[in-house]
Amino acid sequence: VLEHLATLGELSAVARPPLLGHRGAASEAAAVGSFDEEAERLLDAVCGDEAAVDLLCGYSLGGRLALTAALLHPERVRRLVLIGAHSGLDDALARAERRQADAKWIALLGERGIEAFVEAWQALPFFAEQRGLPAALQQAHRQRRLAHDAAGLARSLRVCGLAEMPATRERLGALTMPVHLVVGAGDKKFRSIAESMLARLPRGELSVVEGCGHDVVLGAPRVLAQTMARVLELSPSSDP
Repeated sequence: VLEHLATLGELSAVARPPLLGHRGAASEAAAVGSFDEEAERLLDAVCGDEAAVDLLCGYSLGGRLALTAALLHPERVRRLVLIGAHSGLDDALARAERRQADAKWIALLGERGIEAFVEAWQALPFFAEQRGLPAALQQAHRQRRLAHDAAGLARSLRVCGLAEMPATRERLGALTMPVHLVVGAGDKKFRSIAESMLARLPRGELSVVEGCGHDVVLGAPRVLAQTMARVLELSPSSDP
């Protein structure tokens, strides 16, 4: 996405801090003990203590953390792009069920390791659209997943699983910055979530990417880059 975005206009510094439990996560992530703390850590990693960021963008888990960071510190986020992001679970029963489901993934990681986890994760109907992508792209994406550490991903699920995220839907009205939601047209669940979020956002906008499922970053990087360029008000080059 950044490669495509760089052709669309001048970019200032771009920070891409790895999430808690993911490959390359900074040593300070070891002290993170809650979802809010991880959102705070990532915001500081992106723009420095107390500084503001021109655009905060996240996909899936990254989107949930970006949304939470913006709610915790709206004065530090000028624009927000959320790709396939959930607003959190409002219902206690749904939260308990999700925690039980994540416990099974954690057990799989602990008992059978990263390869078994990746095999099961990629087989989810959630990612069915990825099977239609070029074989080389699928293989590269699989290798990135396999490069993670099983214990790290298990910790990510314990601290940052959806059940651990504070519900945000009723607080979305506090976000007065432009918030752009992006979902794949084939991702019916997250399109519904995005539409529900959109109704509560004072300056919200929704882009639905055709021919794409949940992972718009992987499936439509050029379209996503063009959307981000519009949010940043970059001037398109003659040959994007």
